Amino acid sequence: MRKYLFNPGVLSSVASGIGVAKATTKGPRDWRLALLWVSWGIGVALAIGAVNQRDEGTRQQELERELEKAAKKRR
Repeated sequence: MRKYLFNPGVLSSVASGIGVAKATTKGPRDWRLALLWVSWGIGVALAIGAVNQRDEGTRQQELERELEKAAKKRR
């Protein structure tokens, strides 16, 4: 959970929700408002996906290092 809370991409995408909320209260309610919320949701999803992808890459590298260590011990 910490990896999401302190990630700058996630923070900025969630913070942009403030502007979307203000536009919702002040602006007209039409198709553009729905499009605004959809685009905000996509941005948050992409930011979270980027954090997941980075974490998976790190885990993969750690696993490969452990396998190399184990292979060297067997020799």
